[in-house]
Amino acid sequence: MAPNRTAKGECRVAADAPDTVSISGELNFVTAANALAALRSAFGRGDRHTLDLSAVTSCDSAGLACVLAALSEADQGGNHVVARHAPEGMQALAKVCGVETMLH
Repeated sequence: MAPNRTAKGECRVAADAPDTVSISGELNFVTAANALAALRSAFGRGDRHTLDLSAVTSCDSAGLACVLAALSEADQGGNHVVARHAPEGMQALAKVCGVETMLH
């Protein structure tokens, strides 16, 4: 698998590993809509159950909303997805918003 390298201001969603979708780069107001569309597509197949967030370099409220929407939509579609390796900044934002349990 190739390294997840993104240019500044970019976000990449990949389904290169079995059972896993990964996000790398900046997950923010600029990138969230495209990331959500890619996550919907990846989880819509029903064969991915892990969302790896370890390569997210920054996340704002739009990025957090994107992740939570993708997890919720997958769950509503009968595909339970677990988020793993949320960066500290994303965890802190989720805690401030009172949604930290949704990232576990």
